[in-house]
Amino acid sequence: MFKRLVFEDYAALCTLIAFAVVALVFLGAIWRALRMTRGQSEHMAALPFEPSPHTSPNTALHQAHEE
Repeated sequence: MFKRLVFEDYAALCTLIAFAVVALVFLGAIWRALRMTRGQSEHMAALPFEPSPHTSPNTALHQAHEE
């Protein structure tokens, strides 16, 4: 069934490039997480998932930089 499927060389190249890009992003995220200091890790752990309803995103960002 798949023997009749025409698979051009550029399609294989695009697939390999896409896989390489995704792999590099994933490995970069892992590298950054492994190299993170304890202070950075604790700061990230203390960040809220959602901002408070009474603060705007700009206010929350400004308060985070002051600390």
